[in-house]
Amino acid sequence: MSATSSSAPPVRAHRKFGALDQFSYMLGDVGGSFVNLYIDGFYMVFCTYVMHESPYFMGTMFLVLRLWDAICDPIMGSLPDRFLIGKSGDRFKPYIRIFMVPLALSGILCFWDMSSLDVVWRRVWIVFAYLTYTIAYTGTSMPYGSMASVITADPTERTKLSRARSVGGMFVGILLAIVPMVIWTNNADGTQSPVPSGFLLIAAAFGLCSILAYLGLLKGSIERIHYESSNQGYSYRAVLKGVAHNRPLIGAMIATIGSLIAITGTNQFGSYIYKEYYHYPQIMTWVTLLSMPIALILFPIVPWLVKRFGKRNSILAPACVSLVFALVLLFVPIPNVWVFFALSIVATFGNSVFTMLVWAVVTDCLDYQEVVTGTRADGSVYSLFTFCRQLGSTIASTVASYALGWIGYDSTLTTQTQAVSDHIRTLYTAIPVVSGALIVIGMGLIFNLSREKTEQLAEQVRRLHADKADADAA
Repeated sequence: MSATSSSAPPVRAHRKFGALDQFSYMLGDVGGSFVNLYIDGFYMVFCTYVMHESPYFMGTMFLVLRLWDAICDPIMGSLPDRFLIGKSGDRFKPYIRIFMVPLALSGILCFWDMSSLDVVWRRVWIVFAYLTYTIAYTGTSMPYGSMASVITADPTERTKLSRARSVGGMFVGILLAIVPMVIWTNNADGTQSPVPSGFLLIAAAFGLCSILAYLGLLKGSIERIHYESSNQGYSYRAVLKGVAHNRPLIGAMIATIGSLIAITGTNQFGSYIYKEYYHYPQIMTWVTLLSMPIALILFPIVPWLVKRFGKRNSILAPACVSLVFALVLLFVPIPNVWVFFALSIVATFGNSVFTMLVWAVVTDCLDYQEVVTGTRADGSVYSLFTFCRQLGSTIASTVASYALGWIGYDSTLTTQTQAVSDHIRTLYTAIPVVSGALIVIGMGLIFNLSREKTEQLAEQVRRLHADKADADAA
């Protein structure tokens, strides 16, 4: 078998790209998000309120295991570039099939109440469960993210795949609205207590839904473009060298670190600010449900914005507006919970647009990598991008956990002091400021692919593939 870079990628004869491709690809993000978003948003809540674990321990665990997971991402991402497994000829789908069931089971492990164990074995369980999750999620997310480049080579169609993927995550995010109603119960004195069995029930239901969604992805998606995979001639050093000269990818990496800081940070801190500062944790249900109109508005508008202004400008303008509102929330306390929620939506709107377009941006960066280096290694390059996403998530989880300890949060108390509540508000509102600044820097100052350059890049890739095909034929 020839090396990945030695021959042009043949396009398989299948049905034309259409709505089924978008829906099936969306299901892949739905499958991962059922487990990923639930654990990201509620695992620390479960461990502090139910397992009564120290936030310092949780911060250390997040730091160590997520950095380890980030290091493993490039390893997992390089496997489809090096080894073709299974008999289907597909490059990425077989890897998803292997890891999708362990991912679903990992959610159940994470939310199994082990608070009766002594502190050592309880912590062993917490680490084991979370490590299982990180390995399984890497095994599904790496090949899934790389699939977009082999489903279609058309830039417009890739934008539609990116939009579909973001909608998948938003759909699961909306379903998370049921979580606060299941995991909290009101006490007679007006305080709220966690319901351990509620956490586990949600984990089991979401795990089953995750498997069904992945089965839909595997059944309905088509890998039309066939890049051969081989361990011969593969050089990870060459991939790293190409990434170092891939300015658009570096800009997207910085922006995605900011994006994940916002997603992970607000998910984890959301339960704390609404419970401790506003004394209304159940509002998370309405916060999630009322976020739905944003997705409905963006879904038809984003492709039009990209066509008219390009991906870069479509991301940059909303990000700048959101940054201004985020600064207002940071420096001006808002006593009314509903006013705070409304302003928070605007403060994170820029990140919502970025998440809807980021995967189309990444596929453009993959094309740029091929033009610069002359080789195609989508899995490896995508995994490096995901490394930065993991880095952003790690920063948010670690800082959030440690910060709770720094401000005096006590996991043994039913309600925190007013001073701790005020500090939680400050920490929560600082997250979109950091996120917005990184998105503006990454996409505004470093990323340099305009709409015109993206179209030229797609044409260069087509010519490159045609030239390789002619050379192979000769």
